[in-house]
Amino acid sequence: MSSIETSYDMAAGRANPARVAALPLFALAIFVSAFLLFSVQPLFTKMVLPVLGGTPAVWSVAMVFFQGVLLLGYGYAHLLNRFLDPRRAVIVHLAMMAAVFALALPIGLAPGWGRPPADGEAFWLIGLFAASVGLPFFAIAGNGPLLQAWFARTGHRDAADPYFLYGASNLGSFLALLSYPFVIEPLLPLKAQSAVWAGGFAVLGGLITLGALVLARTVRAEPAPVQTARVAAPVAHADRLAWIGLAAVPSGLLVALTAHLSTDVAAVPLLWVLPLALFLLTFVLAFRDGGARLHRVMVAIQPLMLVGVIFAMVLGARVPWPLAAALHVGFFFVATMVCHGELYRRRPAAAHLTEFYVMLSVGGVIGGIFASLMAPVMFNSILEYPLLVCAAVLCRPGSTAALARLGWPRTLAVAGLFVVLVAVQAWTGLTAKALPVIAYLLVVCAIGAAVLLGRSRPALLMAGAAAFLAVSQAPVMPAGTLARERSFFAVHEVQETPSGQGRLLVHGVTVHGAERIRHPDGSAVAGRPEPASYYHRGGPFGEAIDAARRANEGRPLRVAAIGLGVGSLACYSAPGDAWTFLEIDPVVVRIARDTRLFASLTRCAPDAPVVVGDGRLTLADQTGRFDLIIVDAFSSDAIPVHLLTREAFAAYLDRLAPGGSLLLHISNRNMDLRPVVAAAAAPQGLAGRVRQGAADGSIGETFTAAALVAMVARDAHALGPVADAAGWQPLAAPDDFRTWTDDYSNIIDPIMRRFRQP
Repeated sequence: MSSIETSYDMAAGRANPARVAALPLFALAIFVSAFLLFSVQPLFTKMVLPVLGGTPAVWSVAMVFFQGVLLLGYGYAHLLNRFLDPRRAVIVHLAMMAAVFALALPIGLAPGWGRPPADGEAFWLIGLFAASVGLPFFAIAGNGPLLQAWFARTGHRDAADPYFLYGASNLGSFLALLSYPFVIEPLLPLKAQSAVWAGGFAVLGGLITLGALVLARTVRAEPAPVQTARVAAPVAHADRLAWIGLAAVPSGLLVALTAHLSTDVAAVPLLWVLPLALFLLTFVLAFRDGGARLHRVMVAIQPLMLVGVIFAMVLGARVPWPLAAALHVGFFFVATMVCHGELYRRRPAAAHLTEFYVMLSVGGVIGGIFASLMAPVMFNSILEYPLLVCAAVLCRPGSTAALARLGWPRTLAVAGLFVVLVAVQAWTGLTAKALPVIAYLLVVCAIGAAVLLGRSRPALLMAGAAAFLAVSQAPVMPAGTLARERSFFAVHEVQETPSGQGRLLVHGVTVHGAERIRHPDGSAVAGRPEPASYYHRGGPFGEAIDAARRANEGRPLRVAAIGLGVGSLACYSAPGDAWTFLEIDPVVVRIARDTRLFASLTRCAPDAPVVVGDGRLTLADQTGRFDLIIVDAFSSDAIPVHLLTREAFAAYLDRLAPGGSLLLHISNRNMDLRPVVAAAAAPQGLAGRVRQGAADGSIGETFTAAALVAMVARDAHALGPVADAAGWQPLAAPDDFRTWTDDYSNIIDPIMRRFRQP
């Protein structure tokens, strides 16, 4: 080492205290910035839930919005880094943050945004996010690459390759993601969270100011070059396209996997946290020195994980959901590690750092838009998930070279053959699934063998993945499925029971309604169908509605039902009754009114109006008062928090007749919602009862399903016979339960109470 190099090393590592302090100071600022970024997302999304409802689709659209603003922030950082020297850039950035702090904090819903339209909810939601939280998020979105670029100018001994600081960024995001549902949400109401977040924003400004002082004492004219010829080479268009593709696939796969898990595997609360946490963890593991060996391991085991996913998707419900979820999440983690490992391996010199992160963000936005906005319009199932699984195979090292050796004519011919095969299956309805079970499993095993043999042969591996998609995931509805339609909120399927006696409305693994269409002797059901599934006569719903009639002394009832399903509740209507249904999903309304599928609504209450929109908002629009309000608006075990808060119960009472009652369907596999209802009812002085109804057998055979139902009213007299009936237990909130409000909710508590039940 020359004397000049030695003096530089001493100055960078030991002699200059400012340079020594640069690394921990910039790392802390990047960490705090990332923590704020990933804590504001759930914070503001919770603020939106009372406006649009607590559906998984809201979280997906929120993710797309934040990815888009992140891209703008990265572009802003790139422009600052390119056109201004660090000293001037710091002044501009701090001035912008100060303006945002003064004008846009604390965070809250922007005025003038009332309720979403009946169509175009996604774009309305993006507009609401932009007006309410766009500026604060943008102000810190570019801090990661910007602070890394400034650190590269400090002359610190690690400044030549600052990409490892991206790990600090994602570590902050990772901790924010895990701490929000388990620490922040249970302890702080939304207003307090917003105030604390504004304080964190101010702290971040202080850290950046300190970083600016360090930068002023250490700034170099140019970033130090990375000491390898490979990464110091000029950036080509092919490099930019590779960065975009390698970022787009895991981003889209994250959204698609979350939709697949919540729809087709298990409707488990907070299950979406696991893929997102692993997604962030892959950046921490991949963007560091010494990760080459781990990258080789991930590339080697990816085909093994792909085989597991193939069999999990082929066998479907036959695989226990924890094992299926583990296989899907395991493949996602490995595939994302491969993509992000390739990104780190292809990183450019520090002079191109901000451009590199802009391209990563472009890829993230493309993947998110495809999976969140385009796929629900293009596909009537979660087809984007297997498509992105196959795309992940293309991201393996050597895949593009294998395609190049194959040649564009052959590649296009194979792709065309694949499209033709899928089209023929869709047109004829004949797929490999129509083969005898043994033959079909042999086909799947052959595909799995091709995948395993293709570990060192990229072309064979890609062919195996494409064959799997062609034979098992073609857009053909399986036997027994009469209709399938996808909306902003869910994928709805109408299925015929194996006996042919009934039909079910299904979203993923959850049945949302049933109707008998044939008697056991095969004759068609004529006239009014009998209420089925959760609503069968003799169950809690039947008893509660009968009690409401008796409390109303036999007069016709005026009923508002939040949630339509197949319209089974309409068959409890009597002459003179006035029923109104409030349903957020227009697709559910179309299915319930399609007499080729279900007849309950049209035969039992043909004149009942169905109002499309969020139940809480549309109920407030109704004139007059109701003798009975029914809340039955769960979606695949997702909890509409805004329908179970203290303010929601006050809104129900405002529309409830003096002697009326409120009926809530609170069945849930994973949460005990009885304390939530009891605590919300207590401040209003309501009397309540709850009953767990049992099923006589399989819903497809007896058309009955177990249901947990709560009934509350202003006094016990309004509960009618339910007040003293056997099986109806008093509804009381535990002393240690904190009431949910529009400003506070904690879903971990009901999950733990359900877990502790015998």
